[in-house]
Amino acid sequence: MKQIDCFLPYIDESQYKKLQKAFEEVSAFVTLHALKDSLYQTTTIQQIAEETKGEYCLLITKSTPLKLHYLALERLQQIAEDSKAGLVYADHYQLKDDKCVNAPVIDYQQGSLRDDFDFGSVLLFNSKALKESCQRMKNSYQHAALYDLRLKLSQRYDLVHANEYLYTEIEEDNRKSGEKQFDYVDPRNQDRQKEMESACTEHLKEIGGYLKPSFKTVDFVHDAFEFEASVIIPVKNRETTIEAAIRSVLAQKANFKYNILVIDNHSTDGTTEKIDQYKDDERVVHIVPERNDLGIGGCWNLGIHHPKCGKFAAQLDSDDLYQDENTLQTIVNAFYEQQCAMVIGTYRMTDFDLNTLSPGVIDHREWTPENGRNNALRINGLGAPRAFYTPIARQIGFPNTSYGEDYAMGLNISRHYQIGRIYDVLYLCRRWGGNSDAALSIERVNANNLYKDRIRTWELQARINLHKE
Repeated sequence: MKQIDCFLPYIDESQYKKLQKAFEEVSAFVTLHALKDSLYQTTTIQQIAEETKGEYCLLITKSTPLKLHYLALERLQQIAEDSKAGLVYADHYQLKDDKCVNAPVIDYQQGSLRDDFDFGSVLLFNSKALKESCQRMKNSYQHAALYDLRLKLSQRYDLVHANEYLYTEIEEDNRKSGEKQFDYVDPRNQDRQKEMESACTEHLKEIGGYLKPSFKTVDFVHDAFEFEASVIIPVKNRETTIEAAIRSVLAQKANFKYNILVIDNHSTDGTTEKIDQYKDDERVVHIVPERNDLGIGGCWNLGIHHPKCGKFAAQLDSDDLYQDENTLQTIVNAFYEQQCAMVIGTYRMTDFDLNTLSPGVIDHREWTPENGRNNALRINGLGAPRAFYTPIARQIGFPNTSYGEDYAMGLNISRHYQIGRIYDVLYLCRRWGGNSDAALSIERVNANNLYKDRIRTWELQARINLHKE
């Protein structure tokens, strides 16, 4: 075995001794270092690079007790040797409330630019790769150093996922997946987010994926639209919520003609009958697809290509509501005022009775007109409600999926056009017992994250190729 320098978080002697125990059986080839400063500070990363003398560097990112499985470090090192990886990370178990649960992680891709990408808490670096990458770190960060390091590392080395269960960790964060999803918009994290954006933007510049704030103009002169705006509602089996969604659109006051396209994706629970109650209102267009293979994105494609679709297509999920009667007018005004191909508003998380739920208002104030489209590759979502200039949305098209389809469209639009923002609450996102994303399994979260990283990868490749043309 080659020598490993292992860095353990040190909070106090009691905590450190518990963490130390995991390494008693590997002391012949592992040298332990107590890490008293934050792993997220650049000075700490530089200290680690300087103190590392062995061929490998092992970073433990959690301060809680850890159990290494039989020959785990030997296996990590073997994979590192065979693959010549800059970093190897692995699947593991988590001990939660005396129950051991699987905690698989996902493969790293070129587009894995989220700063909260889950590597687990055991990271084995090739020391030469670590030191070389550390030398290329230009900025001094308080929060983004580990993120900066991994981006620098990824520019020249592979980050390899060992999909084997090699250790057990204590889970410190027991929040549901739906709660963790919004960490990046928490106002308390703004300083951290600015640093993450800086590190990501620098990385994009270095790999040729950065886009300058120069945008195509949008020509809104189209005579072919009977309606100025359409609200598109894809729905399947939402008998208890669809009527309220429709009513919230019909209550809109606007100085233009608008309608609702309800894409009823073969509901079986009474949803269809609820929609049919509005058949005498010409503003409500009830569309039942002839196909049976449509996800939410496919329903959106059907909607935007429908002859009754308006010049602007606005989102309303079948669970949700518009904040008040002015939402649609505000959205359409923003297209003209901001000269953009897509508009994204602000929403409030509520329960079924419209009581505010944590984290409350999601306004995405991290967005800037100058750098928003670059930072969009790092954050996990663009916000809601979303609305699109229909000719451009038709030209691009949504992926026929039921997750990330809107994010893919937004990234593609932002490659060429400005995205407009509205920071007033326009939309109520209702979480309830039957809601599809309030608490997801680790397998579902991983599948979602893997797909979004794939979307980012394709978009990043498109942007890099744009510079080569």
